[in-house]
Amino acid sequence: MPPVFPMLTVLSMFYYMCLRRRARTATRGEMNSRRAIESNTRALPINVEIVQYAKEVLDFSSHYGSENSMSYTMWNLAGIPNVYPSSGDFTQTAVFRTYGTWWDRCPSARLPFKRTPSTFCSQDYVELAFEEPVYPTAVHILETYHPGAVVRILACSANPYSQNPPAEVRWEILWSEAPTKVNGPQARQFTPCIKQINFPTNLIRLEVNSSLLDYYTELDAVVLHGVKERPVLSLKASMIDMNDIDEDEDEEKFACGMDALNKQFSIVTLREWPTNGYFDKLPYELIQLILSHLTVPDLCRLAQTCKLLYQHCCDPLQYIHLSLQPYWARINDTSLEHLQSRCTLIQWLNLSWTGNRGAISVSGFSRFLKVCGSELVRLELSCGHFLNETCLEVITEMCPNLQELNLSSCDKIPPQAFNHIAKVGSLKRLILYRTKVEQTALLSILNFCSELQHLSLGSCVMIEDYDLIASMMGAKCKKLRSLDLWRCKNITESGIAELASGCQLLEELDLGWCPTLQSSTGCFTNLARKLPNLQKLFLTANRSVCDTDIEELAANCTHLRQLDILGTRMVSPASLRKLLESCKDLSLLDVSFCSQIDNRVVLELNANFPNVFIKKSFTQ
Repeated sequence: MPPVFPMLTVLSMFYYMCLRRRARTATRGEMNSRRAIESNTRALPINVEIVQYAKEVLDFSSHYGSENSMSYTMWNLAGIPNVYPSSGDFTQTAVFRTYGTWWDRCPSARLPFKRTPSTFCSQDYVELAFEEPVYPTAVHILETYHPGAVVRILACSANPYSQNPPAEVRWEILWSEAPTKVNGPQARQFTPCIKQINFPTNLIRLEVNSSLLDYYTELDAVVLHGVKERPVLSLKASMIDMNDIDEDEDEEKFACGMDALNKQFSIVTLREWPTNGYFDKLPYELIQLILSHLTVPDLCRLAQTCKLLYQHCCDPLQYIHLSLQPYWARINDTSLEHLQSRCTLIQWLNLSWTGNRGAISVSGFSRFLKVCGSELVRLELSCGHFLNETCLEVITEMCPNLQELNLSSCDKIPPQAFNHIAKVGSLKRLILYRTKVEQTALLSILNFCSELQHLSLGSCVMIEDYDLIASMMGAKCKKLRSLDLWRCKNITESGIAELASGCQLLEELDLGWCPTLQSSTGCFTNLARKLPNLQKLFLTANRSVCDTDIEELAANCTHLRQLDILGTRMVSPASLRKLLESCKDLSLLDVSFCSQIDNRVVLELNANFPNVFIKKSFTQ
């Protein structure tokens, strides 16, 4: 007689499905009853809403302004509005360093990391502290010029003013959306619909993407609305569907998302499956190619399906290029420990924005690099505030093949620590924007790192003599292709002459907001004659730039693609026409606040040279 067990199994499953369906129907009925009661017995709110402006700016990735000023800096986001509801370009607002896609089209542009999730598009961030922890009910962002850059708003469980740091720091996304194009540069109050969270917060983070903007976005203030007691959503407002609840349960069951990343990293016990389907028939290399399109969380999920795919998902060849920046809120020492065995062949590593507030320790970072640093070629550590001298020492010892190092906005690294970088003679790219590097350490780096091709020293305020630095570059860094000297306060025509004579391969030079350079000394004319390969030249806010300089650029730098002469009073429409006629590849020309270039001239130039984006900023 055939066994009855299969039939019993089918009957059991059918019985379970009937019970589940009945439970759903009953639950919906109960909820409908509760809704009816709720509508008749709703009490008056006892939670008074608190409205507060940001008390302090705690952290940010970049800003247009100077480290020693308030103009165009992130610090302007603290307190009440300075400008709103006015529209226009105002120095009292917060402005990030870049906009548009121009920075991705210049010689210093870096190749993107693969496997970046499509949902992560943030380029910059700013973190704001408020006086009172509240359960957020609304966030108002006052944008005064070219709005539309904000793509994510997050809340943190940690209280920056608490004397007792929490054992665990949680970040929750209140709102997120892909970049969108906003019509017009006029001011607006941006109030997205935020989700409720189950903890009070007084730490809000804004993340922005300015790639679709025609100019710099300007933010004036952030207003946080919230209540002290956790609000309870009325069932009528929430309109819960039991099918949605089932889906959420399934997501939790399979540990979707980065919340379970560390757990997924450590899973080694797999279920026994009778077959691997047809995957075991495919060549190993083909499976590797297919899996190379998955994000890190997807690899972790797939590793739990069968032994074959577990082997593929843990293969170090899948982690040659690894960006953990999209998951900055959940990366910690445990994450790095679980990744060690998979990253023994890693060449590109992006840890930007990670590790802050104790998430990554010096010892955890050091252990990871000791195992995984030998093949590293590129290391991105932007805004890594856990970094100290020990970390830089470990980098230089454990990463002998390093060619690219990004320490942008790592403003907690002590000045003496930068001496260790001089030991990495293979460096080709070094980004020290907004760091505390001092002159002695930088001279040592330039002396021993003669392979440098890209160097960023923007807003490095602790360098005393930029002429001496420029002279060393001219003598030692003959292969230099891009140089960022944004807001260096003391370079003169002498340093520029040494630089132009020694670094004649330069294709990109940023001298924006360098007040000690004067056109009357011939420094810009000298640049144009000595650097014929220039593609990008920023002379932002240098009022002395004149027609002679523009005509020299037109005659000698015919490959020029981007030129910023914002703020000059001495350039006429005639010289700009010569430049546009000569430089056929020119795509960006910023003439904002150029007194001789009015809107009528801009319209005329736009009509005659439609392939050039000519920017004319305004203030109301």
